[in-house]
Amino acid sequence: MSSDVRRVRGITAAVAVAAALTAVPALAPAATAHAPAGTVTVAAGPATTLVFDKNPDSPAHSKLSVYEGDKLQATYRAGSGTGVKDDCVRAEGWMPNGNWRIKLKDPFYDGRLIKGYAVHLQDMKCSRGTLTRTEMFIHSEMNRDGGQGSTESRRWDGDTDYKSNGCVKLRPADIKKMFRLLNRIGWPTHLRVVS
Repeated sequence: MSSDVRRVRGITAAVAVAAALTAVPALAPAATAHAPAGTVTVAAGPATTLVFDKNPDSPAHSKLSVYEGDKLQATYRAGSGTGVKDDCVRAEGWMPNGNWRIKLKDPFYDGRLIKGYAVHLQDMKCSRGTLTRTEMFIHSEMNRDGGQGSTESRRWDGDTDYKSNGCVKLRPADIKKMFRLLNRIGWPTHLRVVS
């Protein structure tokens, strides 16, 4: 499949998701003022959409795109999985297609394996329904403070670091840019995964 066809399909999916999310009313100012830290609230204005377009030819060369309404704001190279295209393979397969609810966003996440800039996603069944994919994130390799560490899991070394246990993985500089952009234009409530 050509990259132009994937790009058109990704844009079409983003527009469809944006239309669906536009129907969700924005939270009232009083509700947003008391929302717990790190929770995702719907922004007023054009819907923001986050689309992960998996590349079947090379999963480590997939794309994560940010749309504001139907306008493309940014695209980042991203990977998911270890190269295994079966989304029902735990810790190796790429992320299942679908609409993943964003549970939490945190630039100082302090998980056991994932640290720093991270977006925690809901659990979701794989395409055959044989496995629930849990602990799925959009993340990178870094320390909790966003800096680079000395061990491999905390230091970005290049192309091989786009591989993951299924999560969407970005370069440290790209996930920081994505957070700045989404903090400015508004965070979506879901990540749309397509292939």
